[in-house]
Amino acid sequence: MVLSTQSVFERINATVTEVPVIGGRKFTFRALGTLCQVTFYASASRVAGEQFKAATVRWVAEFEARYSRFLPESLISLINQSAGQSWVELDEEADRLFALCQELYFLTRGAFDPTAMPLIKLWNWKANPPVVPTDAEIAAAKQLAGWSKIQRRKGAIYLPREGMSIDLGGVGKEYAVDRVMQLGAQHGLNNVLVDFGQDLCMCGAPPSKPAWHIGLEDPAKPGKCWVSLAVKDRAVATSGDYLRNFQINGRRYGHIIDPRTGYPVDNSCRAVSVIAPNCTIAGILSTSAFILGPTEGLNLIGSYMGADGCIITDNTRHETRKFHEYVTR
Repeated sequence: MVLSTQSVFERINATVTEVPVIGGRKFTFRALGTLCQVTFYASASRVAGEQFKAATVRWVAEFEARYSRFLPESLISLINQSAGQSWVELDEEADRLFALCQELYFLTRGAFDPTAMPLIKLWNWKANPPVVPTDAEIAAAKQLAGWSKIQRRKGAIYLPREGMSIDLGGVGKEYAVDRVMQLGAQHGLNNVLVDFGQDLCMCGAPPSKPAWHIGLEDPAKPGKCWVSLAVKDRAVATSGDYLRNFQINGRRYGHIIDPRTGYPVDNSCRAVSVIAPNCTIAGILSTSAFILGPTEGLNLIGSYMGADGCIITDNTRHETRKFHEYVTR
């Protein structure tokens, strides 16, 4: 694990770039399969800013080395390789992370399920040409999915069937955003924006402004924003399938899989954006609401204290009662 962490750190650290920002600082790097950007306006010394930057890159490298399913020495890979064979011991943070997964699984009524990887692999939207799995293949993959099948005890986890696997792709990046924001607070930084692949968390505001301004991409016109939000001390996450999908015989298949059915979501949703107290919750609610559909999805968002959101479908927009309070245009 030490060698893996060091190699991941060296890879990520080699991509770190400082970007000029008037009155503040911004640095970017490539990690967790995306572009990571951190902007802050220092209320502390430059030394504190440098320490925050170094701590961020180090923490993200350690997190990726530990939880990426693409790294053979990671904890996630060890858990998946041990499926059907043995329990895997967990440290305190991993134990908390899997406890969080269990809570979110029940909160979202199974729409969020970190064990859905057998289904996700089956629906390979990147394949050329893409292939629609058979009903039998989907049924077989569903037998290897389902968080309720996971066995847990304090400090350990066990996947009871060979072929089962865990992937934190639906929660890991968002969890990392929240932890980096915590690092900023620990270094005395009060005005920070953390953006990992458009999963964002904001603390304070830029100088002379009441809030951070965030644009939401228009799923009908990718690359353009349909609205701007003013957000302070909140997180914003968006889920959608308008960029990643394929068509066969005139039918469209998106990349977001409903783990309850085993099939791609097909409910007219194109994008869901959620504002919530932290990025982990914002990300889970946005993806789960996308899977659940406009009516049930909006109810899910509205049921979480401090959360608001907007669901864009093929024909209309559905907003929670207070979403408009964040809209600036």
